[in-house]
Amino acid sequence: MLPAVREPTQERVEAARAPARMGAMAALVSAATMLSRVLGLVREQLFAALLGASAFADAFVVAFRIPNLLRDLFAEGALSAAFVPTFTDTLKNQGRAQAIRLANLVIGAILVVVGGLTLLGIYFAPWIVDAMAPGFSEVEGKRDITVLCTRIMFPFLPLVSLAAVTMGQLNAQERFGPPAFASALFNVVAILGGLFLFWAGAREEQAVIGWSIFTLLGGAAQLLIQVPVARALGHRFKLLVDFADPGLRRIARLMGPATVGLAATQVNLFVNTIFASKVEGAPAWLSYAFRLMQLPIGVFGVAVATIATAGLAKRAAEKDLEGMQSTLGQGLRLVAFLTVPSMIGLIALREPIVRLLFEHGRFQPADTVATAWATLGYAVGLYAYAGVKVVAPAFYALDRARIPLYASLTAVAANILFNVLLFPVLSFKGLALGTSLAAALNFGVLIFAFRREVGLRLGATVGHLLRVLVAAFPCGLAAIAVAGAVESWLGVELVPARILAVGLAIVAGASAYALACKALRVRELEELTAFVARRLRR
Repeated sequence: MLPAVREPTQERVEAARAPARMGAMAALVSAATMLSRVLGLVREQLFAALLGASAFADAFVVAFRIPNLLRDLFAEGALSAAFVPTFTDTLKNQGRAQAIRLANLVIGAILVVVGGLTLLGIYFAPWIVDAMAPGFSEVEGKRDITVLCTRIMFPFLPLVSLAAVTMGQLNAQERFGPPAFASALFNVVAILGGLFLFWAGAREEQAVIGWSIFTLLGGAAQLLIQVPVARALGHRFKLLVDFADPGLRRIARLMGPATVGLAATQVNLFVNTIFASKVEGAPAWLSYAFRLMQLPIGVFGVAVATIATAGLAKRAAEKDLEGMQSTLGQGLRLVAFLTVPSMIGLIALREPIVRLLFEHGRFQPADTVATAWATLGYAVGLYAYAGVKVVAPAFYALDRARIPLYASLTAVAANILFNVLLFPVLSFKGLALGTSLAAALNFGVLIFAFRREVGLRLGATVGHLLRVLVAAFPCGLAAIAVAGAVESWLGVELVPARILAVGLAIVAGASAYALACKALRVRELEELTAFVARRLRR
């Protein structure tokens, strides 16, 4: 049984300001995340120019996916989901000293457990690569370079695990900006490394090894930039190892199902990689396409989820279920307002955007077409991807970690089924589409479960989603029309022409969406406009 709903006190006084406050904090995190994602696209452009969609590009994609998969499962996924509510509860009910002690216990556990896992990963890298990319052994040298890059980048896992603990402390204390900017620094290091490799005229094999090294250095920078902010909030590192501590045991108990509960997308990518390894260039095409997805997911979905997770954890610690319903509803409405037009725009402009961003150096026009098809498959699931990031943490705050576990297992099983059915017909395009369909199923299960466990005005949420979807269609039509007109006039060979086509299309689409939202009285548009106006007055 869930605890009885407690009558809100201060929350009632602040209720009228809650949506605007969430929007304002989300705007701050969105700005930081936007910088990170834009830098991430620059990083991918350098990668495409250096390696294109060659066998070496496939090797790096798979090599990085192995520690990156574990990062999303254990570090920024399960660990964050379990640590933030536990740290928040400890901070509120036991004081800052106990909360800092808990953080140090988690750091000690990471050094022992994740450090050991890293050593095992380095040793067993050949067997891991064979399991994840069985098709690589058919191309001479491809498996060997993948194993080498995997071993170089495996220490990335403990670095970002420690960064996730620091990020959780800061987010729990509503310091959202520094952790968001930490990802930007990771990309800065990778970009500087890529520029050096490009300037040095590195061959493909040299480039992929150098890129792996700079990726590892970027992970270290992501941790180090957050340390001064944590120290300013009172954290002092002290090596503690006590696996019997109740707080640490709670985190471990939540992490078990959370590891699977938040794993749907990454496990599905792992399954996709096994299939894609049989098609030359497919791992790289799918990676470039998913990178495009990461921009709106990171800028909007992760930003809203970061704010909502902190709010949900606080409401759960106060036993305020009514506040949890309100916070989640606000988060879902904001996610729909921001991600649905991004989804429609990405579908409409997928080929011009891929051409602009990646068609340089060793990335050929045929790669543009293939990546655009993969982008289409991923884009249809954009709202579901972002929605899962908002809803799933609510269950960890409620200590109901098994519900996301069941939802994720259902989605993974569905994704495998979709791959088996679609890959023979659509090749790698079917893998992207199957991932989106599985994400939609995951999101649907979580929504209905939250409604049953806590309550949610589902009719209002669906109604808002439909209004936003209707408003987004003029956005897509305007973007297609403007991009087509500019490309017919200037062609697509010159980079300035590509920039003009995409830039004007985005402006036209955003304007059409704003006008449609105004006509349909979408409240989030007014809140965003008011926030921008206040910032400009300051």
